[in-house]
Formats: sequence, C-alpha cells, structure tokens
Amino acid sequence: MFKSTPNLKFGIFLLLLFPVLLTGCIKVKTQQTTPTLLSVDEADQGVLYNRVNYLAKVNSINAKMYLSFEDNSYAESGLAEKYTTADSTIVVQRPANILLKVEVPIIGTDIAQMTSNGESFRVAILEDGAGGKYKKFLLGSNKTDYSMLTETLDNLGSNDSKEIKKNVNAFSNMRPQHFTDAMLMRPIDTENFLYIRSTITQEEFDIKADKKSPLRWVLRGYYLLDEHKKLDNGDLVITRRFWFDRVGGIKLARQQIFDANGEIESDIVYGKTGPVSETGEYKLPLEVEVTRPKEKYKIKLIYKAERSVKIGKEYPATAFILENTWNLQEVDLDKQMLERKNGSSPQTSINKND
Repeated sequence: MFKSTPNLKFGIFLLLLFPVLLTGCIKVKTQQTTPTLLSVDEADQGVLYNRVNYLAKVNSINAKMYLSFEDNSYAESGLAEKYTTADSTIVVQRPANILLKVEVPIIGTDIAQMTSNGESFRVAILEDGAGGKYKKFLLGSNKTDYSMLTETLDNLGSNDSKEIKKNVNAFSNMRPQHFTDAMLMRPIDTENFLYIRSTITQEEFDIKADKKSPLRWVLRGYYLLDEHKKLDNGDLVITRRFWFDRVGGIKLARQQIFDANGEIESDIVYGKTGPVSETGEYKLPLEVEVTRPKEKYKIKLIYKAERSVKIGKEYPATAFILENTWNLQEVDLDKQMLERKNGSSPQTSINKND
C-alpha cells in the first residue's frame, strides 16, 4: 500500500535513533563545586575567657610597625583609596594612653604625631603633600563625634579638596584611642557584664590560594562570645563580640566593639600570633586590622621587628600629652562643634593658613 522511499527510510532511522542520542546526552550525575567544610575543635566558655585574658595581661607595648591606611569614604560606590604603607612608632599603655608617630619610609621624617590620655587627644599634621598649607595641630575629646565638622571638607573647592582628603582628612579622622582598643584588650569581667556563647559557620574565599586548592573556598567554624551590659531599666546592650577560629585550635580572630545604639564602632581583625619582645615570651597577633565604619577608614598594623618590641614598661603621663613644639596653627574641634551647635559657621574642621 505504501511505497518505501530512501527519504522515508532515513526518517524512520532517525526517529529510532533519537531516544538513543537523547539518552547519551543526559548525564546521570553532575559534579558541582562546593566549599570545603573544615573540621572544628570544641571548647567551653572558660577557654574563650582565657584567650581574651591572656592578651589582656599586656600593660604596655612599644613597637616599630608598618602602618597602611585605606580611605573608605566612597565605600558605598564600591571604591576605596589605599595609601602607601608608612613606618610608625606606637607606644600604648593602660588604661587608654597612646603615642603614635607616622614616618616617611627610609627618610624617617614624621608625617604626623598623635597622643591620647584616654580623655582627650592631640594630633600634629606635619607633612601634607601640599606645601605645608594644611599643617595643623588638632585638639579634641575622645568621645565626641566630629563627623559634623569633617563633612565640611567635601564642600571645599575642587582644586584643594582632593589634596586635603588624601593628606589631611586621613589623619584628622584617626583617633589614638582606636589603636588602644585594638592593642590593649579589656579583660573579661563577669561581675559587670553578661557573656553569651554561640557558634557560626562562615563561607570564606581566599583569592591568594591556588585556584585548585581545596582551601581556596571553605566553610570555617567560629565561636562567638557576646558581651552584654545591663542597663538600669533592665535592658541588655551589646558592648563587644569576640570571634574565635575553631580550625586547628581555638584562636581569637576578631573583636567587634559596639556603641550605645548597638552599631559597630570598631571591627578589629587579628592575624596569626607569634613571639614578640627580646625573650619571645609573649605571643601576640603580628598583624592587626582596624576598620572604623563611622569614620570610613581602615588601618592595618604589622610588627616591623618582633624581637625589638618592649612589653610591660611603664611610661610617665607626660609621654602621652603632645606639645605643639612646631608652632602649628591650632584647631580646637570642641570649640568648633560648640559654634556649629550654636548656629555659627566655623571656617572648616581643617582651617587653611592665610
């Protein structure tokens, strides 16, 4: 009835072959890359207390360090400006005293000096990269938020604002106490604070690792230790959060410090620990990175010569009060804040020389 043709036979052959071809294209099992889950160690809350208190035993540090600064003013746009790493000398002493000198590498000329006695701070901007017209001596209070003043820098002329932002605003936003919080840790205080332990697993990606390394993309476990303060009305507010790396031992990896509203003031990341001082009896984080979200900057500190670090020496109070021996123009930030609140218009947070 039907006449067979070559085309019809070929079509029937394809129809019979199609399921076989289709089956051959479908893989029963597909391989998908997932982060490597790292094994974790166990520890009770007392072990976490001991890790913090060990670092809190250090009463003073005098060290040469590498300091690098990153301006995150444009972080909302996905941009950050990193400045050249500088040499620095840091002296910190409990409860909240600090002397910081930032120097030009190799030459050794001071770029800036700053001190704080825990209540007030002084900053001398000695080199600005703009011929000296922005050199200033700043005075202020540790607990005061001067963001109202620093915002006026953005309103300056386009010819000057870039220079100020890069060479002056970096140091005017830095506060000495930001360093003391990171380097001189407060001990655990179970009498005045409540501590709560929890766990978290965080996905981490190491761009420096080999692309084929199983440790390039991992799931790392942490203990979180939250410190809460009880207010007079019975409410609890978080004051600090410690992150303890649980991989290969229990190590303090991070400290977050919160303000009265529960916002992060300082986000401090600690690198690997190692022996410091001449005897090497102290093991401290050899790298400390401090991020200040409100001031929009990040600072990284790395010990320059671990064995030359002086630990435990006591310094007089006068060592942490910077004097204006350079006869720089003084800028009283508290006075300018008062003028702003009273409706006056201060020139700027950083006044230009005439």
